[in-house]
Formats: sequence, structure tokens, C-alpha cells
Amino acid sequence: MKYSKRQPAILLLSDGTIFHGKSMGISGTTFGEVCFNTGMTGYQEIFTDPSYFGQIMVATNPHIGNYGVNDNEVESESIKISGLVCKNFSFNHSRADASGSLEDYFIRQKLICISDVDTRGLVSYIRDHGAMNAVICTDATPIEELKVKLTQVPSMKGLELASKVSTKTPYFFGDENATYKIAALDLGIKTNILLNLAQRDCYIKVFPYDTSYEDLSEFNPNGYFLSNGPGDPEPLFGAIQVAKSILENNKPVFGICLGHQILALANGISTYKMFNGHRGINHPVKNMMTGKGEITSQNHGFAVNKEQLEKHPDFEITHLHIDDNTVAGMRMKSKNCFSVQYHPEASPGPHDADYLFDLFIEKLSKN
Repeated sequence: MKYSKRQPAILLLSDGTIFHGKSMGISGTTFGEVCFNTGMTGYQEIFTDPSYFGQIMVATNPHIGNYGVNDNEVESESIKISGLVCKNFSFNHSRADASGSLEDYFIRQKLICISDVDTRGLVSYIRDHGAMNAVICTDATPIEELKVKLTQVPSMKGLELASKVSTKTPYFFGDENATYKIAALDLGIKTNILLNLAQRDCYIKVFPYDTSYEDLSEFNPNGYFLSNGPGDPEPLFGAIQVAKSILENNKPVFGICLGHQILALANGISTYKMFNGHRGINHPVKNMMTGKGEITSQNHGFAVNKEQLEKHPDFEITHLHIDDNTVAGMRMKSKNCFSVQYHPEASPGPHDADYLFDLFIEKLSKN
């Protein structure tokens, strides 16, 4: 394994546009859909979020690495992004409880990075031209060769990725003597989701993405959870069928992000790939039930069809994204079913969305 530090490097977009920078981490090439996150902090949580699998992350915060890493601040067991693009990379960090430097963390996890990039210009370009595939190259591979390889990278539209990040075998989380039992379908679940449920007196059994409803039900849970995750929800036929079965049996179910989209598809409501997704920790959402605003953490490139949702007689939109009026939450009128298109477990400063976990517990208690 070669290390690549401060050598000329490039980010090549699928339309042929090139951004120049300097290499970081290990030497090589990495491919994925390029996207950006506007969060000013929490980079380690972003890098380890399974929902980012298959994506090259552009950090809009100009300084990355200045507070190092902490072993307790991860959302999964490893880095999930395909690569990182940033402006200023901090090789030195200053934080009393840091476990180490971000540079060493990247090298251990074999992540390819490029720094010293005009990230303001890059983000503006992505905003104007939409999300697209890209390649980071830090080993001087010829441009024409990279262009050929880039044409072979599949589009995120129609791409099933939950299988790449889901657990291979079931596992338990929390206190086995807890009041409530939850069967969680792991489509790319985040550690903080499990912590929030366990803190609310729940014992969770986490199942692989392709588990059947019958196998989930053998745990005899009080309710079901459909997790976040990467990729297009449409190819997840098994998860969609699980959602249908949960609803047919009228069991309490809570969905976050990809799980939210699965619940929509289970009811004949389509999803679509966004021109640019929502990725950041300060997205404004309006709670349509209370009229209050919420500041939320979001990370998604697909959304539920708002027009179809409004026409569905058994659905009600509970939350709307204030910036673009996209669906941020929904519930069913005749079922114990609700979901959101953001991350209540992330708590990016404010704890505006914590109540959603309490709402789920309330539904479990009445079941």
C-alpha cells in the first residue's frame, strides 16, 4: 500500500470537468457519486454513516481534521464514503479527548482523499449541474483512462446498496430485560439510532436487509424499525414486502430515510432521485401537525413523491422541508405507521427531533 501525501491529484467529474488539488491518505483512484455536506462539525460521523456508501464526499467546511477523531464518535464499524474532497486538511489536531489524527485514521482505513480543492467552486458546479459520478485520482493515471473507467460506474438511480452495508447475521443491542422489543431491519443502520432506542427502554434485534417478515416476527417484537441506508429504494423488493406485511398486521413501525421511502413504496407511492440531495446538519423542517419549525440533520438523495402522497387517502404529510417543500415526514391514518426523511438521532446541536423516538415508544406502549 502506497501513501499519497501532497502530490498533485485531480477530481474528474463524469461530464469531463476537472478540479485540481493535492493528494491525501493512500495513493490510487476511487469512484462514486459526488455529493456535498454543509455541516460545520461531525465529519467523523459523516464518514462512517452507511447511508454515504458509494459516494465521494465534498466537505463545504474549509477545515477538516482540526479536532482529530474519537473512537466513540462513529456511526458504524468503518468509513463508508468512497473518498473525500476538502479545502484545507489539518494534519495537526487539538482536542483533549481525541483518539488520534484524521490523517492516520484515513491511512488505517485506506481512504483516498484530495485536499486543496476549490470546494466553493466545486459545490457551486454540482448545485448547477446536479449530482454525478466522479473519480479521485492521486496516482497520475492518464485522464483518458480515467474517463473510460468512469463510464463503467453505474448510476445511483436503480442501484441497490443496502446489501453492501447491512449486517450479515442478526445481533442484539440493549438490555434484554427492557420493556419493549424492537425488530430492526438493517438497511444501513446508524449506531446512534440504536442508542436512542436502547435509552428508551428498548431491546433491539437487528436483522439483515433481506430478512423476511416471518423471521422478523419470530422475535415477537412490540414494533418494527426500518432503518436508513444508501442507494435507490426501488430495487429493495424484499424490504418493501416486509413493510407491506408489517402494515397488514397493523404493528407499530417507524421508518427513517431509506426506511421512510420503503414505507411509501409499500403503499404504491413512488420515489425519485433528487437533482441534488439534502446533506447537512441545519436543514429547516416545518412540523405540519404543530406548526413549529425544526432544525434537522439530513442525508438523502432520493425523496417521496409529494403529489402522490397528497392524493393517497390514508396518508398525511407531517413534515415539509422549508427550503424546497419536499416531503420530510408522513404518517398513515389507519395504521401505527410514521416516518421521516431526516435523522432525529443525529442531534446537531439542538435536539428538535428527539420527540420522534418518544412518539414511537408511545405507540409501542399502546400496542
